[in-house]
Amino acid sequence: MASRPSSPCRGAVARRRRAATVIVTAALALVGCAAPGGGTDPGDGAGERTPLEDVVPAADPRALEGPATAVLGDRSVVPVADAARPSLPVTVTSFERGGATREVTVDDVSRIVAFDMSGSIAATVWGLGLGDRLVGRDQAAGFAGIEDVAVVTSGGHAINAEAVMALRPSVIVTDGSVGPRDVVEQLRSAGVPVVFVERDASVAGAAMLARSVGEALGAPQQGEALAQRIQQEVERVTTTVAERFAPERPLTMAFLYIRGDAGIYYLFGPGSGADDLITRLGGRDIGTENGWGEYTPLTDEALVAADPDVILVMTHGLESAGGVDGLIDSKPAIAATTAGRQRRIIDMADADVLSFGPRSAQVIDALARALYAEPDAGDA
Repeated sequence: MASRPSSPCRGAVARRRRAATVIVTAALALVGCAAPGGGTDPGDGAGERTPLEDVVPAADPRALEGPATAVLGDRSVVPVADAARPSLPVTVTSFERGGATREVTVDDVSRIVAFDMSGSIAATVWGLGLGDRLVGRDQAAGFAGIEDVAVVTSGGHAINAEAVMALRPSVIVTDGSVGPRDVVEQLRSAGVPVVFVERDASVAGAAMLARSVGEALGAPQQGEALAQRIQQEVERVTTTVAERFAPERPLTMAFLYIRGDAGIYYLFGPGSGADDLITRLGGRDIGTENGWGEYTPLTDEALVAADPDVILVMTHGLESAGGVDGLIDSKPAIAATTAGRQRRIIDMADADVLSFGPRSAQVIDALARALYAEPDAGDA
């Protein structure tokens, strides 16, 4: 049996973030965090495109006007192995409610169900080369090839216990971001091994997730290979952004979570993942600079004072506010910022933008094109 003790420091950080996520999820899940039916069409994407290092950068990113949509060039998740052969049984640490842990033994990964708020765990399972064993996933998971895998979550990302059990799962992997938690415990009580992995909403967390899921499914070598690939790809694209695109005086950016039809507006700050994304894009995160929390209700005064150059949003959130025009009309404070005056609202699919997982580098690549590329630079 394989077992790896978890770092106490890493566990404490993850538990604090999980607690904060639960609080904001309780408020936001009332209206759902993704589009009805789940995220994006796995077939969407820009197809073949110019490599980022060959894209023509705008002479002055601050002078750019108008909104842009960041789109992944390739919606696939490429496995590190064609068909991983797990070494079982394996005993791993599961991170439970309230900071508790328990040892869980997994001896069968023939029918895997994986779910979390962003679809990252299902994507990670796929990236490990275990996609042919994946029988259930959350509605946020949207990448090429997963279309035929059953969805076990519904409106507001709630788990449907009957749907899960109908799939006869041999193991369930989650991170606690999708509930109700009692339903997940029900599944465990029915005899299905349930492993709660730690989750850190960041690029470093994506690599950690690859290792954790790999260990839980008896594929630690594939987990390490996937983690290293994520880190290398992110390092490469981050270096390209820094050397070719990001201005000497960084753009200030805000990540705004919108559900206009419900009147919900949150600024995502440190720990949400938005801060890490903005930093890797060569920007300055106004949430971090102003000492805001992980998820902070939007106030007009705070936004006007911060005056971001660019506002990042989720596509369906922007649509719920009536698009860029509707958002600016309904929120005069946004119109009063540099981003509002220049209409620099950058949107990206809900299922992609904060989905820290195997496609982290591709997300940064897509956002860099939307932020910095010359508008007439071909397929940029």
